[in-house]
Amino acid sequence: QVWDSSGRSHSVDLTALGKHGEVYTEGPFACLAWSHSETRLIYVAEKSWPKRQPSCPWDVPGAAGPAEEDEDEEVGAMAVLQGEQFVYHEDWGEALSTHSMPVLCVLDLESSSLSVLEGVPEHLSPGQALWSPDDRGVVFVGWWHEPFRLGLSACSNRRSGIFHLDLASGCCELLSAENGAACSPRLSPDGQRLLYLEGAVGGPHRQCLRLCLLTWQTRQRVTVLDVVQEPTDAFAGLYTEVLPPRCWAADSRRAVLGTPQRSRTDLLLVDTEAATVTNLTAGSPEGCWELLTLQWDLLVATCSAPHHPPSLVVAVLPPAGQELSLHWVPVEDTPTVPGVTWKTLTVRPSCSGQSPVAQDTQDFEALLLSPSDGTAPYPLVVCPHGGPHAVFDARWRPSMATLCRLGFAVLLVNYRGSLGFGQASIRSLLSRVGEQDVADTQLAVEQALRSEPLDPQRLALLAGSHGAFIALHLLTREPQRYQACALRSPVSNLPALLGTSDIPDWRYTSLGLPYSFERVPRAEEVATMLLRSPIAQAAQVQTPVLLCVGARDRRVSPTQALELYRVLRARGVPARLLWYPEGGHALTGVETEADVFKNCAHWLLQHL
Repeated sequence: QVWDSSGRSHSVDLTALGKHGEVYTEGPFACLAWSHSETRLIYVAEKSWPKRQPSCPWDVPGAAGPAEEDEDEEVGAMAVLQGEQFVYHEDWGEALSTHSMPVLCVLDLESSSLSVLEGVPEHLSPGQALWSPDDRGVVFVGWWHEPFRLGLSACSNRRSGIFHLDLASGCCELLSAENGAACSPRLSPDGQRLLYLEGAVGGPHRQCLRLCLLTWQTRQRVTVLDVVQEPTDAFAGLYTEVLPPRCWAADSRRAVLGTPQRSRTDLLLVDTEAATVTNLTAGSPEGCWELLTLQWDLLVATCSAPHHPPSLVVAVLPPAGQELSLHWVPVEDTPTVPGVTWKTLTVRPSCSGQSPVAQDTQDFEALLLSPSDGTAPYPLVVCPHGGPHAVFDARWRPSMATLCRLGFAVLLVNYRGSLGFGQASIRSLLSRVGEQDVADTQLAVEQALRSEPLDPQRLALLAGSHGAFIALHLLTREPQRYQACALRSPVSNLPALLGTSDIPDWRYTSLGLPYSFERVPRAEEVATMLLRSPIAQAAQVQTPVLLCVGARDRRVSPTQALELYRVLRARGVPARLLWYPEGGHALTGVETEADVFKNCAHWLLQHL
């Protein structure tokens, strides 16, 4: 539906037109963009696939189906050829199982017509489209999908480029680097500049990215902000995978974006001509800022903290050079939650080996949430994040605040390899998974126990995915240390993921091994993976373990948890497995999330 000041102006049943399949409403491909004339809309949908026909009950070669079925055929649907009904069609993995072959679609409101654009090279899957300055073409992101697709969710390291498709000639032009991972194109208000993010192909699945700028007329590319190896107080690098849809200031020179900066997420103003960065929110009591939109130099954002649910704020962007005078005005303010305090702990690893390199001693951080009432010392719930290339920023997390209200302190650990601490820190984890991340988590726990009013006799682990991998290693190494453990979508058997995960490349990369599409595992590599797997030391676990998994998880197969559950039960370790039939890797959805939290909280209360 399209609405204007007079009410609803257009209503189009896209399904009835039969030109394409399901419209992509979220995820890395999704977009909905007006042409500059506001007469056309571009969006992304699944390609229209041939409709499967039921087999003839008489199974006679050449026999036709019932005649009346022809009357019910969907408009534009094609009948699949006999013998082709069960041909495998790849998809883009976890959270994108219905996304296989995206197509660019244009809805023309003046002519009331819908068209699927031609001219996109067959080896590309297009998405994130917008109109070129003159409306004569579209700019889009194209992901290479040959020889096969690797999981795209939370993976900014897939080969992709920024393309321009000329609608008149059908010519498709690559605007970004040939062998990069580019995304999130944003056209300046004057139509002269195109801003986008670009990273390296392969390696860590999320990385520090470059901010690039293309001059539209000359097609000249420059790097505005480069990858940051070592963070400074002023700038730690760019780690966001998506620029705000409207990020440009009215002067078509400055842009605003949000990105992790150590254990915060701040709003940064970038001068694209001077290549300078100004942190607009550094030092604010709120630890997480997100830009919703920037229009006519009016900033609309949300801000939150571990004890403060999101508030809606606005500000007018000052002239260039005066940005630090920016003043935020609350539109919808939310009160802080009583009974919860928080602080950031800085942790510095000790020197290891005779010749420590920079990343061996680079500090990292952990967020400590504590009850402000109740009786100290408090039981501590330790939470290493998943990813592993992710970050616990100082945002509002209802589940963590609730644990504090239940009397627990919560330690959110950003071990080395987390986003926001420089590319060198991210890469330091490669070949050291199951070692550096585990040691960092335990080091953060030891420091918190020394400096805070916490009970060392009441420790628990709460984690998911790679964080659960770290937690299981801690259980095997110090069987008496933790009294309870609750895990979501746990990684426990690395070699078993080679054939079951949508990101098999990560199994090699995480151990410092090269990956290529034609890669097949060698015996010694599988052995190395198994030695790094918690399942190999599961006999050491004595702590009661709760396991929560989604049956539809494409990233970490639920059979990982099932195998671990059977081993623990066989050895008499208290274990409980929750199996969510419709759940994916993240175990999202109101009912699922509520049930997972309720069971995890009860498990911690029961065993602590």
